Amino acid sequence: MKLVPLAGRPEAAVRNALLSHGWEGDLCRSTAAGLELLTYHLTGAPAATLEALVTASSRLGLDVITGDDWALLSGPRARLSALARPWTSPEPLLEFAASLGHALPSEDPRVWQTARGPLALDQPLLLGILNLTPDSFSDGGRYSTPDLAVARAEELVAQGAAILDVGGESTRPGAMPVSEAEEVARVAPVIAAIVQRLPRTVLSVDTVKAGVARAALDAGAAIVNDVSGCRIDAAMAALCAERKAGVILMHSRGEVTEMASLARAQYPGGVLPEVVAELGEAIGRARRAGVEADRIVVDPGLGFGKTPEQNVELLRGLSALRVLGRPVLIGPSRKRFLGALTGRPLGEREPATAAVCVAGWEAGARLFRVHEPGLTRDALAVALAMYPR
Repeated sequence: MKLVPLAGRPEAAVRNALLSHGWEGDLCRSTAAGLELLTYHLTGAPAATLEALVTASSRLGLDVITGDDWALLSGPRARLSALARPWTSPEPLLEFAASLGHALPSEDPRVWQTARGPLALDQPLLLGILNLTPDSFSDGGRYSTPDLAVARAEELVAQGAAILDVGGESTRPGAMPVSEAEEVARVAPVIAAIVQRLPRTVLSVDTVKAGVARAALDAGAAIVNDVSGCRIDAAMAALCAERKAGVILMHSRGEVTEMASLARAQYPGGVLPEVVAELGEAIGRARRAGVEADRIVVDPGLGFGKTPEQNVELLRGLSALRVLGRPVLIGPSRKRFLGALTGRPLGEREPATAAVCVAGWEAGARLFRVHEPGLTRDALAVALAMYPR
């Protein structure tokens, strides 16, 4: 007889062990997911709820610590799921059970549907940033002609970008607004030229304007990256539904000119719960307009209306976004909070960017928007080998 501990993340190790015994892939994934360890913090709970929670947790083999009106509850997802059943819960646990059911993570999506077809999410997908603006915070003006932009697109693909995210309006603090006509003139010809030169590459347009998105989709884009989460232009979500585009809904607050400032960086309920709630609202807007769920990706908006400390808190709890049931994208590339953490100037933040992307992969992110894909691609290749999905 030999007993060997399963090293690494329990769910990944269990899945691999089951695969070695001939279990099928989907069954391995669902069984292993049930062993994922989760912890929840309950506050404002009545004494009767806490008493019933202790009793139920003991019966299910869950760990619970309680105080005057709070509790910390921890255990495998499968056992927590057994607690999240209002129809079998005693009266004092009805509200808690319903809340826990909503808070448990959904099964991680396997594909993302776009206007060009499905993109598999079993390995990291890199979005290469192609800014066509003269005033972008990082590389403004460097790719201002179609020839320069197409050449840069080829470089990004060679570095590992599976998607090119093309933008014609800067969101940096103090940037001047761009008219729809000017933004269309910047992005549509470049998207058309890239589609002709790199027909196998998927393109995304970074815009909050439905008119710009329509022109970009006409030119060959397959994805709309709306940093307002379909807040600013009421026609955006309906357009994406009509064209069956992939949609990236990013968390932000305010208009384009103030999104990246700290003017609305107040999160009295905590940055993580409020970001999750507001992304849930964005998903609701898109779904009501007809966007299919499997076409939606969510982005917590790192660096947008968040202090360095809030960005770190958001990254630390990133796995909580899985409760939304949609793939998660992060865009930490060269952001100011990385400068605050490392002391590095703008041009020296690629290693920090890669480090955040690796941490994001471990927490459940599947898509990564970066300026220089090469270093991040290599870092994520190591992460994928260690933590496959």
